[in-house]
Amino acid sequence: MAKLLYITANPKNDVKRSKGMQIGEVFLEEFKKIQPDVEVKKMHLYDMEIPEIDMDLLYGRAKLSFMGYTFELLSEGEQKKLTEMHALADRFIDADYYVFVTPLWNLGSPSVLKAFLDNLFIVNKTFKNTEHGPEGLLTGRKAIHIQTRGGIYTTGPMVDFEFGDRFLRKALGFLGLELMDSVIAEGMDHFPKQAAEIVAAAKEAAADAAREMALSPARV
Repeated sequence: MAKLLYITANPKNDVKRSKGMQIGEVFLEEFKKIQPDVEVKKMHLYDMEIPEIDMDLLYGRAKLSFMGYTFELLSEGEQKKLTEMHALADRFIDADYYVFVTPLWNLGSPSVLKAFLDNLFIVNKTFKNTEHGPEGLLTGRKAIHIQTRGGIYTTGPMVDFEFGDRFLRKALGFLGLELMDSVIAEGMDHFPKQAAEIVAAAKEAAADAAREMALSPARV
């Protein structure tokens, strides 16, 4: 049975209030038409306790990586943070497909998404270092990003200032995931009278993307 991890990063944990989640639900519905047995697990990042890179996590990782420590020699706080980090990474690794739904805020994604991604970069677990550089270990998996934007970033003067979709794609690609074209709904604040039309077009794009993803099996 295939597993799909649906990750949302918006304090509006409500489909009625979040345009991004409305688009995301269309994706899930269309995906399940083709793979009805898929197991969908949801992570709403604002409802989770996500380990952040603090002193315990920073030094705990360093001690294990190159300072000769074993896990048992770490402090209680370091052990706790590293255990939580690996548990979160394990939940992520367990999936075959990934759908990220986020807004664009202040040129980037909500900070909770960055904190989440920080827990996925674990050497020899999600990537490894080789003589040719880092190599992602999460190959065979497929991911897509659904992003809503109030402004216009695909054309015009703001093109170089979009760091939400751009960063997420680079991060997931680093880990070895295969990225599909992102589904973007933008300009809803600039053109509020056209917001419904913009969302409708994004829903159609999401449905198309869901069919494409569902018809190309992951190879984990």
